[in-house]
Amino acid sequence: MKLPVNLSVNGQAYEEEAEPRTLLVHFLRERLGLTGTHVGCVVGECGACSVMVDGALVKSCLMLAVQAHGCEVTTVEGLAQRGKLHPIQEAFVHNFAMQCGFCTPGFLMASHALLERTPNPTEEQIRQDLSSNLCMCTGYVQIVEAVKEAASRLGEWRKTHT
Repeated sequence: MKLPVNLSVNGQAYEEEAEPRTLLVHFLRERLGLTGTHVGCVVGECGACSVMVDGALVKSCLMLAVQAHGCEVTTVEGLAQRGKLHPIQEAFVHNFAMQCGFCTPGFLMASHALLERTPNPTEEQIRQDLSSNLCMCTGYVQIVEAVKEAASRLGEWRKTHT
């Protein structure tokens, strides 16, 4: 038995069906072809699958696709606008805040959520908020620096993109 899943992802409306047990992360990757959201631990520990659902950061391995029915979902693919990287993405590149890149989509989404709520976070706030995501490569220093840089750039960016 399949159930309807009508949702908006990165501003595009989708009318699909999914089995009731399908996780949102699998739905995004397999049904919609949005492979930027990574499947990590599938128990909510690593954060590689983080997306925004109706403005809230969600680990998509802990949410069923049918629970997203009627929701607005933003994935890492939705951060870039008109072919230009989002300031958070630019800051990650500039600060070498990735090595293998597996955790990067989740960190980008967690950083986005933080900076939407707290435009000028302290280093302590950044570290606390990003503690829900795991990275095995960078040691977090570059990630924290990238978020600081993105915070300083976002004010100007928002003026031209909202």
